[in-house]
Order: sequence, then structure tokens, then C-alpha cells
Amino acid sequence: MEFNHIIGHEKVIQNLKNSIEKGSISHSYLFQGPEAVGKRKVAMAFSKTLLCERGGLEPCNKCNSCIKFDSGNHPDFYLIKEDGNIIKNDQIEDMMKSMITKPLESKRKIYIVDNSFKIDIRLQNKLLKTLEEPPSYVNIILISDSITKLLPTIISRCEIIKFTPLKEKEIAEFLQQKHCKNEEEAKFISSFSKGSIGKAIDLSNNEEFFKRRNELINIINTILQGDKLRAFASIDFFNENKDFIDELLDIIVYWFRDIYIYKELGNNNLIINKDKLDLLSNQVFLSKDKINDIIKYVDRTRQNVERRVNYQLSIEGMLLKIQEV
Repeated sequence: MEFNHIIGHEKVIQNLKNSIEKGSISHSYLFQGPEAVGKRKVAMAFSKTLLCERGGLEPCNKCNSCIKFDSGNHPDFYLIKEDGNIIKNDQIEDMMKSMITKPLESKRKIYIVDNSFKIDIRLQNKLLKTLEEPPSYVNIILISDSITKLLPTIISRCEIIKFTPLKEKEIAEFLQQKHCKNEEEAKFISSFSKGSIGKAIDLSNNEEFFKRRNELINIINTILQGDKLRAFASIDFFNENKDFIDELLDIIVYWFRDIYIYKELGNNNLIINKDKLDLLSNQVFLSKDKINDIIKYVDRTRQNVERRVNYQLSIEGMLLKIQEV
């Protein structure tokens, strides 16, 4: 892993390189930002660079340290990830114990704690002392999607590196170059992934997602034609795909957003569902007020699902709202 293999985050990477050049490396970092935008990749590239025997702004990929890092066998590098859905007590205990001994081969020991917000509050308190007084040879990088689940005292001991969603253009170009997607496919995936390169890669290889999307768009089309029976029958689809409800609601929102754009601007580059233009163009009979009402109701349905309000009633209400043209 190297900096020049990372999509986006140019400013973050340049700031990290500047800290290397000036010799102002912090003992504790918090890489904070949305899920799957590349935080861990940047942390890995940063760690590899710091451990490289040549001491440059990029890893040399030739020294023993770089070779061992790439093979996953570097004795002075530790990557701690959740076991199941939590980071366990013994993982943190083992990490803190290992910090007592000096590096075996390098000038420093580096610890990356991925999804650090999954550390129990009690364990965070244990970790706090280490962050306050780490050994001089230790660097810790906490990675977190949610900063609110970390203790304020943990946050205050770290240099915070903020990550933002990637630009749609960056993701689309990557998908076309590396995943053989055509322009329409890349445009849809990059928009739907909301700036997450990890999600974009997952979607590009997920045939089931596109099957669900096609079926849902067909359901919407049928409901808009006034078929009340199909509206109620489609509840089975939502029950069968309950684990993907957030994704399904996104598909609905983007669909009606595109109808609104098509109604206002015609075939515009802002449209996400470019491959469904024929169907979109047949639904411009909807008024702008109706489209806005549907989008608001979908957002309300999402909130109801998150609050564990009766799932079936929430979905039925949404489908009826769509049907009331």
C-alpha cells in the first residue's frame, strides 16, 4: 500500500507527508470520517512509510521493512480489528502489553485500531492512559466513522485527521479504469455510493443489488399506474429484503429525484439513473409538489424504521403515498 495508490484525499496525504518531512509525527492520531472512504488505506500507507528504512516521503518497496509490511509479517506493526462486532478486552490488553517492549527491527512501533468506536467505554478508559503517556517509540492511529462514540478525553489526546467523501468524478473514473464499467454504470454507482469508494467497489461487483434495483423500479412504475393490488402485494418484496431497507429507500429517493430533474431540465448530466431514461420520461406527469411529498415520506419511513416503528405498517404507508397520484 502506497500513497499514490489511493483515490482522493490529496490534502490529507500532503499534510501527513509534511509531518514526516518536518519530523513532527504525533504519537496518537484519530482518522475520522465516513465509512469506507479510504481511512484505513491512508493509515496503512502512512504506517508503511514511517517504517521504511530509507526514511522518505513514500515507502521504497525494496527494504526489508517494506517487504515484511506488504507480506503482513512486520514485527513492529499491529492492526487491531473488531472480532465479531466489537473490539474485545483481550485485544486492547494485548496491545498495551506489547507497547512495553521496544521495537524489534524499526525505530518505532505502529498500532492501527480500525473501527475504534467499537471499543467499549470501559476499555476506552484503560486506553486513555496509554494515549496520555505513550512510549516514545509508539505511534497509535485510531480509525473511526463515528466520533460521538469515543470519549471526549480520547479525542482530546489525538491529532484529528478529518476525511470527507470522495468526489463522484474520482469514483466514476476509478470504476471505468479498474472495474471495466461503462460511463452510465460508473455514474450511477459513484452517485449511489455517496462518496464511499469501498461501497462503490462492493456495488460494482454485486449483481444482486442490481436485481433488487430493477425489481424495485418496476414496482414503483406499476404503483404509479394506479395498481393498488400490486402496491400491497409488493410488501412481500420489502419483507424479503428487509436487511437492505436503507439501500431500497435510497433507490426510491434517487428515482424520484431524477424524475424531478428530468421534468425541469430534460436529459441532464445530473440524472443518476441514466440507463432508465425511457421509464423516467414516462413519469414526468407527476407534479413537483407530489414528487417532493414522496421524497419527504420516504425520509419519514427511514426514520420510522430506524426507530423500530412497525416495519410493515411503515412500508405500506409509503407505498400508498406513492400510489396516491
